[in-house]
Amino acid sequence: MSKTQISSPLILLFAALTLTVGLVTSAFAAANADAAKESFNKGVNFEKDGKKDEALLAYQAAIAADPGYVDAYLNAGAIYFGKNQFDDALKMFKTATEKDKTRADAFANLGRVNYQMRKYLEAETAFKQAVALDSKDPELYKELAKVYYQKKNWSDVISTLEKCNSLNGGDYYTYYLLGKAYDNEDKTNEAIAAFNKSIADNKDFYYSHSSLGQLYLASNKYDKAANAFKAALTASPESYRAAYNYAVAVESSNPDNYGTNITNWEKFVRIAKNNPKAKNDVAIAQSHIKDLKDAQEKAALQ
Repeated sequence: MSKTQISSPLILLFAALTLTVGLVTSAFAAANADAAKESFNKGVNFEKDGKKDEALLAYQAAIAADPGYVDAYLNAGAIYFGKNQFDDALKMFKTATEKDKTRADAFANLGRVNYQMRKYLEAETAFKQAVALDSKDPELYKELAKVYYQKKNWSDVISTLEKCNSLNGGDYYTYYLLGKAYDNEDKTNEAIAAFNKSIADNKDFYYSHSSLGQLYLASNKYDKAANAFKAALTASPESYRAAYNYAVAVESSNPDNYGTNITNWEKFVRIAKNNPKAKNDVAIAQSHIKDLKDAQEKAALQ
């Protein structure tokens, strides 16, 4: 009998074994997929009930059953993120992006945790990839702009937020960041317009009022500065900086109105006197109040 005739039954037997193993492997994979899905659904239900620790265990079980279950990584990462366990969250989100390179939400979450960890270069890379995958989501541009803001890349902040706003994603915070970026680029008119849009969206946002006041104060537009700082004080009544700047703006507009100026400086002292950061400013204000009272007395004698 030839070698060909001898080997033929062996080849057929090997093929049969291969087919059997393949069927067993497919069945095993299907069983694992079902177990993973069941664990994942349990995790979702646990989260709905506020049981974060139980949910996390369920997502981990889903991952153990099916290491390619991207949603389980994302949900587990979100729980870790909520617990401020950023290293664990980073591992989950990074793995999710490696398992599926087409998920914009995975890259966005990776960017968010890197941002929280002040890894701005890594955050920028992740958000750029998210934007590349989903260029119509304004929130992604907003997140990317926050990274540029931390890196002081003002021109990138402007271009990114303009794209965000063009997609109707603008809000009081994006316009505030845009105003700060314009200010740092010495584009005062554009900065003022952006801060006003921020205030129109949220009149109680202290930082836009304060930033607007600073611009007017630097431009010697004291009445407008005073109005802005007054609004800032309304938004945050205990802000000693707003009280200080308001007193400066009002006095700069009308230095001879001693009664009003004394009242404003005394209000600043009341707000700031217990704040260690304002110690020097309080001492200067108290000395200035004395000078104003002396000037008021002299004016009354004339």
